[in-house]
Amino acid sequence: MRANLEAHLGSRQVARVVYGAIIGLALVVVLEAHPPGAGVTAAWLLGTALAVALAELYSEVVGVETSERHRVTRPQLAHLLDDALAVGFGVGFPALFFLIAAVGVMEVGTAFTIAKWTGLGLIGFYGYWAARFAGTPVPRALLQGAAVALVGAVLIALKALLH
Repeated sequence: MRANLEAHLGSRQVARVVYGAIIGLALVVVLEAHPPGAGVTAAWLLGTALAVALAELYSEVVGVETSERHRVTRPQLAHLLDDALAVGFGVGFPALFFLIAAVGVMEVGTAFTIAKWTGLGLIGFYGYWAARFAGTPVPRALLQGAAVALVGAVLIALKALLH
């Protein structure tokens, strides 16, 4: 397990998952203002994950073709698809909590709370490990993780102030 986690943390997909997690967190915060049912919320998250992943893939294909002046090769496409899937995973991950709520294991409000805090935790986790892998001592890495999680916390606080 540790080797898999270290391999993941050393990959390009980390940036994509974080990007997707921020989008997913923003959507959760917006939906919470007038919460639909658990199943509808899960569907919105999964639909958004698909749309963002496809947008990521399409924009990268266009970027490669315009900058390199040739069609995207099969190996390039596989690489771009991996990146798009990582973004989609980050966006869609909170749907898990709403699917659990949809089957009655938890309340929808609890799913929103868990989705928000796990999103913040994930963003902070990646911020911490980015700092550690860059050679930052643990106290400063904890500060960096907290600082990047603060981005999500500001989003949540803004929603609370405006609602």
